[in-house]
Amino acid sequence: MRVDIVTKEYPPAIYGGAGVHVAELVRSLRNTGTGVRVRAFGEPRQEDGTTGYAVPADLADANPAIQTLGVDLAMVTDMAGTDVVHSHTWYANFAGHIASLLHGVPHVVTAHSLEPMRPWKAEQLGGGYAVSSYIEKTAYEHAAAVIAVSGGMREDILRSYPTLNPEKVHVIYNGIDVEQWHPVDDASVLERFGIDPARRSVVFVGRITRQKGLPYLLRAVALLPDDVQIVLCAGAPDTPEIMQEVRGLVADLRATRDGVVWIEEMLPRRELSAILTSATTFVCPSIYEPLGIVNLEAMACGAAVVGTATGGIPEVVVDGVTGRLVPIEQATDGTGTPLQPDVFVADLARVLAEVLADEEQARVYGEAGRKRATEDFSWEQIAAQTRALYEKVAAASR
Repeated sequence: MRVDIVTKEYPPAIYGGAGVHVAELVRSLRNTGTGVRVRAFGEPRQEDGTTGYAVPADLADANPAIQTLGVDLAMVTDMAGTDVVHSHTWYANFAGHIASLLHGVPHVVTAHSLEPMRPWKAEQLGGGYAVSSYIEKTAYEHAAAVIAVSGGMREDILRSYPTLNPEKVHVIYNGIDVEQWHPVDDASVLERFGIDPARRSVVFVGRITRQKGLPYLLRAVALLPDDVQIVLCAGAPDTPEIMQEVRGLVADLRATRDGVVWIEEMLPRRELSAILTSATTFVCPSIYEPLGIVNLEAMACGAAVVGTATGGIPEVVVDGVTGRLVPIEQATDGTGTPLQPDVFVADLARVLAEVLADEEQARVYGEAGRKRATEDFSWEQIAAQTRALYEKVAAASR
């Protein structure tokens, strides 16, 4: 069987969970003998069976959404001869949809996020958000199958696209490679970034986007005891406006407390693992999170996890076992905005303080999290489930 996987992100150009997912899925599928060809955005790749596609020169000054469609169209002809095309995120959905029509093959979509659930992207894309929303809707409604990375995501898909046949929407979780993600004790990494291993710490890892909830976390940190460190591995802002907001909140914290560490660069896995391993607790304050692969990374490194009880997070973090969940009441307009933001901030601070107050219990949470990541989220299981879906849609199309 040949499968063409279409993605914006692929090594070495990875900046989010979707890119991590695609890289691990491809590796695991190839290990099963599946003939995978990767069509990725960007520079040429040296990896066999993988091709990079640049923005067409005549679209260099176009809206980013139009540039995306240009890259997608450049891929389509090359997918002749495949049995299944599998696209990831709206950036690649158009390529998958057109290739399906042109070559008469089934199109499988994996939903890592949904445009209707991220209306703030209009700040970033302008009219391009209307384009991305149209592309995603069209691709989902015509796909042979849609993969949701959590049960919560499946509910969001069916709510966002009510004409979609529920039987076409399958839950296959994100995964984690626990041989690559594991506890790393390296004091030199902590010293280099100014992290004091003797102090209690809260670690955040994520892009600076509305959905990740970083401004709420920064307000919650102001309510924590002064001896608690906050380590922010945060970069790649969606817009200048949210970056300015985050910079202001960090400056406010630094004016009243020390131990505020902000690392804006993307760290190598080993260094990030060392920071996660050192954490008293990891925190995921997202207001929209289909699953949250970063939670699995933290769990695999033996960190307790405090996460918002939204989206797919409760399917990963077991409250009172691998960490704690923070309650939230949210708007139903697609933004996920807390209905009572001050209450959410106070609850986040309260739960973090409770975990920080009992370091032995936090250690127990971390051990249970490592065990859960190992047993329930292996890429081998996920690759087997994905291949079985490929075979099902391919057989149905014959």
